[in-house]
Amino acid sequence: MAGRQLNLSLGYSHPIEFALPEGINAIVEGNTITLSGIDNELLGNTAYKVRKFRQPEPYKGKGVKYSTEVIRRKAGKSAAKGK
Repeated sequence: MAGRQLNLSLGYSHPIEFALPEGINAIVEGNTITLSGIDNELLGNTAYKVRKFRQPEPYKGKGVKYSTEVIRRKAGKSAAKGK
């Protein structure tokens, strides 16, 4: 956090700076971002926008995910060969 800016390092070649809308507060503890606010619609939209920067992918499970979300992992190419 830098003021009202959320600085995200998501594996791209540059850091992503996301400006939080008015009424939404963020608390960053390690790899966990906790968003809070009164307006549930604005809160959900903000969480969706943050998640959209790097969605979870099914092969390695990397990406921004909700705390209650479970990512179903796929086997990949080596599992198809039948080793």
